[in-house]
Amino acid sequence: MSGVRIRQNGSVDHVTLAGPKTMNALTHGMALLMEKALDDWAINPSVEYVLIDAEGDRAFCAGGDLVGLYQAGQAADFACAADFWRDEYRLNHKIATYPKPYVALMHGVVMGGGVGISAHGSHRVVADSTLIAMPECSVGLIPGVGGSPILANAPGHVGTYLGLTGARMGPGDAIFAGFADTFVLSDNWPDLLAALQGGEGVGVIEDYAVTPHRENLPTLQPKIDTAFNCESPDAAIAALEQLNEDWSVKAASKIKSASPLAVAAAWNTILAARQNDLLADALKAEFRFTSRGLEHGDFLEGVRAAVIDKDRSPKWAHATLYDVPAELLALKSEPAVGGDVAFESEEGI
Repeated sequence: MSGVRIRQNGSVDHVTLAGPKTMNALTHGMALLMEKALDDWAINPSVEYVLIDAEGDRAFCAGGDLVGLYQAGQAADFACAADFWRDEYRLNHKIATYPKPYVALMHGVVMGGGVGISAHGSHRVVADSTLIAMPECSVGLIPGVGGSPILANAPGHVGTYLGLTGARMGPGDAIFAGFADTFVLSDNWPDLLAALQGGEGVGVIEDYAVTPHRENLPTLQPKIDTAFNCESPDAAIAALEQLNEDWSVKAASKIKSASPLAVAAAWNTILAARQNDLLADALKAEFRFTSRGLEHGDFLEGVRAAVIDKDRSPKWAHATLYDVPAELLALKSEPAVGGDVAFESEEGI
């Protein structure tokens, strides 16, 4: 099974992620099928907009196919993983620059690769059940799939906090942080889906939109800004611990338990995106890190601890942020082996 159902219903092109048992994890094959469909629909005059949703109650998409990537790494097939990320990132850019409306119905868990195929769309809808996060540092990667400019453009330093801690956002926080646009009550989800499938147009979304309840990030932002307005992740950890509040102690612990290499690189990547938020440039920078993640990084150990053995006790290559060699960070910023990810357009998000 391909893991994705693709069909055209009149003026609507409909993509449904169809792997609920794996929380709709995005595989390489799924990404290629989606890209082919988007290319075909872009030049089809009968197509007015694209709709993407997912099967199952638990997740829209919990991320990329970590098990498949782990197996490739165990077989020392590093090119296989790089090819997946190269094609996935090209798809992310294509979604962001798509010439027609792209509607993403983001229910349940939306993480990592799931963010890449939804949060770059023109119409991003969340529900009561939505939980969005970029938890890549916890498995030895950096926030990828074009996530760094979204994080960089979040209010204040909220994006850096989200990227380093992997904190989860409910629907209100997701809209506040720039990962979504519209909240629709879960009870109204079937009616909205039917209207969109029936070709009523993207304007129908507003007929179902309501204001989400206030969540955590708007209240925490002033303290987040204070803690992360510093020169390094080490300083941010110290500031969070000094605040000595439940949320800040938890945030500091999350950062310290993540891969030091990934945290250091994520800090640099988000900082760079704050200065230049062009999506194409961000994806290239992210790919330079992720494409080396299996051979020169903590990714395999992170996936082993979180997904394979599930012992939640990764043994990172570097004990602390102070131990991460500057030359390794520099290597992760060099052009990717086999070439950087390339795009048809260099437009931003």
